[in-house]
Amino acid sequence: MVFQPKTLDYDLSPYTGLTRESWLEAAEYMLTGIFQHIKDFQDPVVMPRKETEITYPHHYSSPKSQEAERKAEMFEGLTRSFFIAAPLIHNKPEVTICGKRLANYYKNQILRSCDEKDPIFVGTYESLQETVGNVDPFRAFQQTVETCALVICLWISKEQIWDTYTKEERDQIAGFLSSFAHSNTVPQNWRCFNMLDMAFLHMEGYPIDEEIMLDHAQAILNYYVGDGWYRDGQNFDYYSCWAFNVYAPLWNLWYGYENMPEIAARFEEHSNKLMETYPDFFDEDGYTNMWGRSNIYRNAATSAFDGNLFLRNSKADPGLARRISSGSLMQFLGREDFLWNGIPTLGFYGQFSPLVQGYSCAESPFWFGKAFLCLHLPADHPFWTAKENNGSWEKLGEEEVKETTLNGSALCFTNHKANGETILRSGKVSKRKDDIHAMWNYAKLCFNTKYPWEATPKDREDVEAQQYLLKDVTTGNILRGNATFWAGEKEGVLYRRQFFNYNLETEMHWIQAINLADFPVANGIIRVDKHRLHRRPVVFTLGSYGFPDNGTEIVEKSCDGAKAIILKGEDFCGREKQMAMTIYDGWDKISYLRSEGSNPDSEKSIIIYAENELKKQYGGGESYMMISQVITKESHEDFTEEELFPIASVEYEDAWKNGCYGTVTVTLKNGIVRKVNFEEIEARFSL
Repeated sequence: MVFQPKTLDYDLSPYTGLTRESWLEAAEYMLTGIFQHIKDFQDPVVMPRKETEITYPHHYSSPKSQEAERKAEMFEGLTRSFFIAAPLIHNKPEVTICGKRLANYYKNQILRSCDEKDPIFVGTYESLQETVGNVDPFRAFQQTVETCALVICLWISKEQIWDTYTKEERDQIAGFLSSFAHSNTVPQNWRCFNMLDMAFLHMEGYPIDEEIMLDHAQAILNYYVGDGWYRDGQNFDYYSCWAFNVYAPLWNLWYGYENMPEIAARFEEHSNKLMETYPDFFDEDGYTNMWGRSNIYRNAATSAFDGNLFLRNSKADPGLARRISSGSLMQFLGREDFLWNGIPTLGFYGQFSPLVQGYSCAESPFWFGKAFLCLHLPADHPFWTAKENNGSWEKLGEEEVKETTLNGSALCFTNHKANGETILRSGKVSKRKDDIHAMWNYAKLCFNTKYPWEATPKDREDVEAQQYLLKDVTTGNILRGNATFWAGEKEGVLYRRQFFNYNLETEMHWIQAINLADFPVANGIIRVDKHRLHRRPVVFTLGSYGFPDNGTEIVEKSCDGAKAIILKGEDFCGREKQMAMTIYDGWDKISYLRSEGSNPDSEKSIIIYAENELKKQYGGGESYMMISQVITKESHEDFTEEELFPIASVEYEDAWKNGCYGTVTVTLKNGIVRKVNFEEIEARFSL
């Protein structure tokens, strides 16, 4: 059953109706689903497990590793569910769920987790090294992640839990925390975990190593690329938002402002810079885009707003922050398939294995509970008292598009008023050529808030949603775009390049590529891409978004040589959907395929795709340009002829009129002109 808030106020919250009381109700709703599986007061937070092949504890691990994984799972369940429970306990100290007083349960479980004599002891860093045989002296453990969740929640529920421990009990927990705080970590967002552990210990009067703290803090600063975004290893994803931009503001509050004010000032500046554009990362309904890894964490992406509001000089718009947070909360809690046996599925909506990483367990989705940290803000805080507003969406005209381009993080996102969707185009992506899962997460040409990315269809490996795929006709091998270089925006056109089977270990890593050029229209994106394919013959395809197939009407149309396929149907929730793909120059044909089990919204789906074959090694009169469009509507109102076929003319500068060099001028029927030229982008590429 979906969550149905009892308390609604559409005067205060005209977009969602949700209030602070609604959020408290949502917290109780989620915790009821969890605690129905905890039969005894002494039982840990270990949930039913639907998926067993990808997630841990891994059946293929050694017995020692499995023991360490079981400890990690217990701790992950405890601390991540605490993200939801701690704010509720803070607001309702006597709250009882499924017959258990939450404050008592978490107080007991936390202490036992830190007691080496207890059956549910989750291990110190040192004891875990012994458990796995100390095969790697620099190994990091999942417990480091979870200690950070623990200290945040102990801080939130300080009066109700932390302050009620005896000194000896606090010392025991502090010793456990110090073990992970001062030990090895992963050199990316994990540094924040160690920083907050140490900050909490310092705040509570325990000694810490200030040189280690400084080393982590300066490293975090050096991951910063501008506009509020941090690089997390090679990648940019929501870890910049639900990790860096939550933990750094808390670190400021607990430690930085007083002890490292210069670094704290930079963290504050970075968070405020994020707030300038981050609201436009969400769509008109406040929906979170399915993009990057760990998307089982879902609306945890909104916790960056809460992080900013912890700062001394917060710049977040509180009414907009609440509107997005509440909209994204209901994006998930408002769906029947979000929960399985009362707990969040391992998916984005329903269970969806293509999304899941091996570092996750059944309890990992509770990370989304970070969104509930906003309940630590008092009832009179502007986050709760300001009237909801919808930011940029209230200012856009009916057919207008707002485009935001961030070169540091290689992100370009567009807000489309005509359909209320936000489309993300990203770059600076490099994945192993055999890591298809990572390519789904990062290398799609577009990520759409209303059309979450679709995995490769099981029966057609040569077609994929929002991706070019190449098939070597000679060998039959499929080549995937596993590296996306970024060249930024120029005169309204975004330039990127995608390499296929990119591998720096060989000289041939740069051979097969497609230059990407695209720009937004009212309902979607037009592509004016140019192939750079050396090895031929080759067949290449380009897919639309995956379309939920719950009974779909399919229509084909043509106009002046252009061809289109239109899909009309409904998503899992019964909401009207419509999508069309149009092909122009450079494509032989357009078709569609049906798939099962590859779409996160619905069991069945349809992908429209364009196809072309280059038959000769060189020349042959074949077009170098591939022009196409994908547009969508959240209704069954027919696309107009101009929407389906928006291009009035395509003019080529070169004498062969096939786009082999020079400028390609695309004139739309509404008078907009876009000039595409790839000859100067080489110097602008970055990865």
